[in-house]
Amino acid sequence: INPSSSEHIQEIECLTQQKMSDFQLNFSLIKEPLGFIKILEWIFAIFAFATCGGYSDKSELSITCKEGANSTVSAAFSYPFRLNKVLLKLDPTFVCNQTVASTYLVGDFSSSAEFFVTLAVLAFLYCIGALVFYVGYLHLYREARRGPKIDFIITVLFACLWLISSSAWAKGLTDVKQSTNPSNIILSLKICTNVAVTCTTLYSASMGKLNVSVMFGFLNVILWGGNAWFVYKETNWHTPPQSTSTPHDTGSVPSSGGM
Repeated sequence: INPSSSEHIQEIECLTQQKMSDFQLNFSLIKEPLGFIKILEWIFAIFAFATCGGYSDKSELSITCKEGANSTVSAAFSYPFRLNKVLLKLDPTFVCNQTVASTYLVGDFSSSAEFFVTLAVLAFLYCIGALVFYVGYLHLYREARRGPKIDFIITVLFACLWLISSSAWAKGLTDVKQSTNPSNIILSLKICTNVAVTCTTLYSASMGKLNVSVMFGFLNVILWGGNAWFVYKETNWHTPPQSTSTPHDTGSVPSSGGM
C-alpha cells in the first residue's frame, strides 16, 4: 500500500470522526424566538400544503323539464384545479327531448396552486434541516460566520416567496370560486336558456379548506418576515466580532520594579 494513500485515508477517517463528534444536543435555542418561530413555520407549512393540496369537492345542479323529467349535473374537481379539463357529468344525458352537449368548466389555475404547495413543501423541508442544525450543531452555527448569513438570506427569500405565492393563490382561489359556482355553471349550459327548462342548484362546493390555506399562506409571510430579524441578530452584520486587544494596543507602559 502506498504510504501517501494510507495517510489520506487516515485523514478522511479523522475528519469523519470529528464531524460526528461535533454533534451535540442542545435545546436552548428552541426556547428562544429564533428556534420557537422555526417550529411554528414548520407547523404552518404543513397546514398550508395539506389544506390546499388535499382538496377535492364537487358542485351539483338539477335540470327540470316542464313535463316533470329531470337530470342531475355534477362537476367534481380537485387540486391542482385544471378546471378546463373537468367535464360536467349529466345523468341522464338525454333530457327534455334533447341531448346535452359536452361542457367543461372554465379556467386553469394550476400554476398558482402548484406554486403555493411546492413552496410549502420546500419550507417544510428547510425547517426540518434548520431545526436539526439548531439542536445538534448550535455551537458551530454561532461560531461560524457563513451559517447565520446563509440562514438569513434563505429566510428573507422564503418571506418574499410566501408573499408572492399567497397573493397569487388568493387571486386563483377567487377565480376557482367563480368557475365552480353553480350559478355560473347554469349560465354556461345552453339547455338552461330554454324557457321550458328550470335549472337549480343542488350543492355548492365548500371552500372552507381553501380559505384556510390562504390564511396560512399570509401567516407564513408574517412568521418568516419576523423570524428574519432574529436570524439577522445572529450574523456579524448586526454584531461585528470584537477584536482582541494586546498590551501594546492599550498603550500601557509596564512598571519597572526594584527602584
